[in-house]
Amino acid sequence: MGDFFDFSNYGELLYLVQNSIYAGALLGVVGGLIGVFVMMRDLPFAVHGISELSFAGAAAALLLGVNVVIGSTIGSLLAALLIGMLGVRARERNSIIAVLMPFGLGLGILFLALYEGRSANKFGLLTGQIVSVDNEQLGLLIGISVLVVIGLMIMWRPLTFASVDADVATARGLPVTALSVAFMILLGLAVAVSIQVVGALLVMALLVTPAAAAMRVTSSPLLTPLLSVVFAVVSMVGGILLALGGGLPISPFVTTISFLIYVVCRLVGARMPEVRRSGAPPGVALAGTGSAVLPR
Repeated sequence: MGDFFDFSNYGELLYLVQNSIYAGALLGVVGGLIGVFVMMRDLPFAVHGISELSFAGAAAALLLGVNVVIGSTIGSLLAALLIGMLGVRARERNSIIAVLMPFGLGLGILFLALYEGRSANKFGLLTGQIVSVDNEQLGLLIGISVLVVIGLMIMWRPLTFASVDADVATARGLPVTALSVAFMILLGLAVAVSIQVVGALLVMALLVTPAAAAMRVTSSPLLTPLLSVVFAVVSMVGGILLALGGGLPISPFVTTISFLIYVVCRLVGARMPEVRRSGAPPGVALAGTGSAVLPR
């Protein structure tokens, strides 16, 4: 273990990657919040589908020499709009995602094959990099992340209601289709900002696993997003700090921490009968009964 980790000159390394630490903490907040709705709406597969086109957009930007975050965002938004508008029913949505995933991955591989720059840049799009976030990219990440959080806060109550019971929400006059498309756009933006740090292949560790872990131990509509954010931030920042000493890409550390948190939460949740009896996915059970989520 001592040979695997080397924490000499750790302070200097922390200074070099401070932008990545800030970005990781911010992405943890975004991923933790939006991940709750990803689980409510049964969209983990969509996260992976969007990440493939986001990867293709980032690879195209790398090839063309433009900002990778912009390319990733364009690819994510395109995938999110297609899934949101065409995939109204779960079966249709899964079919569309299954078609988009190999298409996006194939395009991304093509663009990377044509790219003649540093191989580390290619590898980083798939597995993430801890030293790749410069000031310009950090500014873009902050701007997009703030937009996602504000959008979620505005939509939180009606989106929760529509996620729990779309039919009843429609009967109560909520624009369920518009909410679905708007959420997919926010999800696309969240995926886009995550690609640069955690990589395209393992983005689910940020946008799915923390929320899934939180939902194993609580059914509270207030505590679930709070725990999800805490788990995501711990996974991201902890993964970055460990990656500095391990000399490896960030993704193995982030995914390992995230997975261990999920395992612990699952074991704890198995001993909590009030969560097991809820019937609905944990974290959703109480959302449909509280007046806080129902339109007045």
